[in-house]
Amino acid sequence: MNHLPQAWGRPRDDYYGAYDASYFQSNGPNQHTQQPIVTGTSVVALKFKDGVVIAADNLASYGSLARFTDVKRLRTFADTSVVGFGGDVSDMQYLDRLLNSLDTEEAYTSSGHTLNARNLHIYLSKVLYKRRSDFNPLWNQVLVAGLDEEKKPFLASADLLGTTFSAPSLATGFGAHLAQPLLRKVAPDEEAAATLSKEQALEAVKESMKVLFYRDARSMDKYSIAVVTKEGIDLKENEKLENQSWAFADQIRGYGTQVN
Repeated sequence: MNHLPQAWGRPRDDYYGAYDASYFQSNGPNQHTQQPIVTGTSVVALKFKDGVVIAADNLASYGSLARFTDVKRLRTFADTSVVGFGGDVSDMQYLDRLLNSLDTEEAYTSSGHTLNARNLHIYLSKVLYKRRSDFNPLWNQVLVAGLDEEKKPFLASADLLGTTFSAPSLATGFGAHLAQPLLRKVAPDEEAAATLSKEQALEAVKESMKVLFYRDARSMDKYSIAVVTKEGIDLKENEKLENQSWAFADQIRGYGTQVN
């Protein structure tokens, strides 16, 4: 072995020949990510008469292991929009860098305008569709919340196939099954959403996060929540659902030593 400090662990060039990693090369096809590894679960969002409420917990799971407990999955854009990411965390970080670059570019344009939530959603859907067409998808579903060009509440989704849709309430992951029924009770259509107050929307979203914490094994009780209105973005990244979330369990018959 070559024991000189600048080449520790390498074979000696004068004895074995120049170090060459060509044997690592493969004649097989290029391979892309086949499945997400570290993932975030649900993002939930709800329109109200003055804006949009969006929330996501701060857990990133390594398979079934609750590995990273401080991963923020809501990202602000140009003080006009919030993007919530579900799915693969590394792809979320890639999209975050892409949005930061776009934000910087927009900030230095001479027009003085920036992308609103509708523009941002179209941009992200094109990025996701392009990657899907390259057979190298970004394993995410994103929710874009904010205001459109007419300053009206805007909420839309885009997934790894580039599929897009909009609704008064949206959710990713298990939230699409567990949270959406609760949100649709509050805002079954656009007309109902247009009558909701900020307080009602916040209560509905927080209740949905509570249900997800109890019912979804890939969620936790610490979450981020943002409210987007004409006044700007109010983002809180370390909210807690309850202090004693499972305190009721010892009162359930059959739990532990409780038999009566």
